[in-house]
Amino acid sequence: MADDDPTGVTGEDPTGVTGDDKTGMSGDDPTGMVGVRLMLGSRPRPVGWAARRQRIEEVGTTWPVADDIRLEAVDAGGVPAEWSTAPGAAASDVLLFLHGGGYCSGSIVSHRSLATEAGRAAGARTLALQYRLAPEHPFPAALDDALAAWEWLLASGYAPDRIVVGGDSAGGGLALALRQVLRDRGAASPACLWLVSPWTDLTLSGSSMTEKDAADPLLHRPYLDELAAAYLAGGVGRREPLVSPLFADLRGLPPTLVQVGTDEVLLDDAVRLVRAAGAAGAAATLQTWPGMIHAFPLWNGGLPAGREALAEMGRFVRRHLD
Repeated sequence: MADDDPTGVTGEDPTGVTGDDKTGMSGDDPTGMVGVRLMLGSRPRPVGWAARRQRIEEVGTTWPVADDIRLEAVDAGGVPAEWSTAPGAAASDVLLFLHGGGYCSGSIVSHRSLATEAGRAAGARTLALQYRLAPEHPFPAALDDALAAWEWLLASGYAPDRIVVGGDSAGGGLALALRQVLRDRGAASPACLWLVSPWTDLTLSGSSMTEKDAADPLLHRPYLDELAAAYLAGGVGRREPLVSPLFADLRGLPPTLVQVGTDEVLLDDAVRLVRAAGAAGAAATLQTWPGMIHAFPLWNGGLPAGREALAEMGRFVRRHLD
């Protein structure tokens, strides 16, 4: 998620939903989104990086990881990471997952339910990366860590055309930046990219930044502006293609699936990216999900649309791996 969680949820029940049913799928809420919105609006926004980081972990773990997932901590080229494996995952195939959080929050823990179920859908092992966060570690620290993990996978014997790179929000932007570095080095690209609500424009110039502000419970311009400033503390311009891949040369982009909700301020970041990729002759597919919010597959445990999005991702990935 590009935002940490704004809910202010604390205590043993991070959902803000009362009773035994925390799915958000009561008879009058078949999409589950009412329950998720209630959860996200149940507390004030946290203040400070530490509180924001704690909050995104609380909300991201609302639904537990499935019992059949096997987890293993690993050092991926000097970067903390976690393997997750669902039954039937192909040993040769990897999803390199880059979490969201606006480059300033988010973790393996906060995005574990998304990363693990994405691997299940893709039929691949997932390597979730704990890249360094701003403002302590501004650009290019996160990109350097993603590149280190990529090189570690290759050194471990994984073929580039058996690796999928994916992420949500800032993680989606980071996945695109990693691909740019590989292309500029003349290195092989991943088999395909999977981007959920990608943050592709740190200039915040998309019209949905204003048009969707009232609908989006997570992201708003002032907060995104704060995140961008923290990430680019070294003075890098916001139109730099490695931080705003919307402005990158997208020729030769590997097959890319972009998934986005209609109720998020970053809607135009996704739409314009796919349009630019098409203009560059690249194969990019856009899927929009009515009524869904930023990084909605994160709550796939309670959102049927989140599970449907992961199923679509799985079909896309398997098509390009097979």
